[in-house]
Amino acid sequence: MTYTHGHHESVLRSHRWRTAENSAAHLLPHLRPDDTLLDVGSGPGTITADLAGLVRHVTASEVKADALDLARAEAVRRGVANVDFAVADVHALGFPDGSYDVVHAHQVLQHVADPVGALREMGRVARRIVAVRDSDYAAFAWYPLLPELAEWMALYQRVARANGGEPDAGRRLLSWAREAGFADVRATSSTWCFATPQDRAWWGGMWAERILHSDMAGQALAMGMATEADLRRISRGWLAWAEAEDGWLSVLHGEVICRVAAS
Repeated sequence: MTYTHGHHESVLRSHRWRTAENSAAHLLPHLRPDDTLLDVGSGPGTITADLAGLVRHVTASEVKADALDLARAEAVRRGVANVDFAVADVHALGFPDGSYDVVHAHQVLQHVADPVGALREMGRVARRIVAVRDSDYAAFAWYPLLPELAEWMALYQRVARANGGEPDAGRRLLSWAREAGFADVRATSSTWCFATPQDRAWWGGMWAERILHSDMAGQALAMGMATEADLRRISRGWLAWAEAEDGWLSVLHGEVICRVAAS
């Protein structure tokens, strides 16, 4: 598997915006103060640190040590002491059965080779709950209907699938969870919406930069799926969307809360 986004600063700027409130609201009512929680694919650790304020202990995990350092730095910055860190692959987590009350993953399954196997593995190490949230790119909606944004969507879909991922993971979470053997699954959805001038400038500006400088840009060029001129055109399209007074964009996410049978 190749991680489509990479860790360019434009990507991290997006990921650091995420909080437990705007990205894990489906999980929050199920947490208990004495819970232990495994955060799979913790990224820059903003959600991880928020969750650490709600439970007894959190383990942040990433597949590579340098990615895990991002979450470690966030915990240090906030003075969060009840978090430890582990390099782990979601396909083989390396923890004993039932090690954590809760296992959480945000925007992870869309990037993995075997999402059903990953869910089984998350369920193996969970005592009570597995909570997952993933976006669904084909369900993104925006206005104005700029051709450059349609081109961006088609390109992202091609690159993500060439990397072995499933960009429309959100709609598949319930199916994947059932295939993984969970009998008690609560499936929901939620959105991020960007419509104010400030939100458009942030989201549109971020993607205008990502399409030129993130790992996705390099992958698209290397695989012959886009040219430099294509990427510059898409970047200008994002800036045009951001400047549109009636610009609006909604990002749909699928969510599941899976209860472990033993609970």
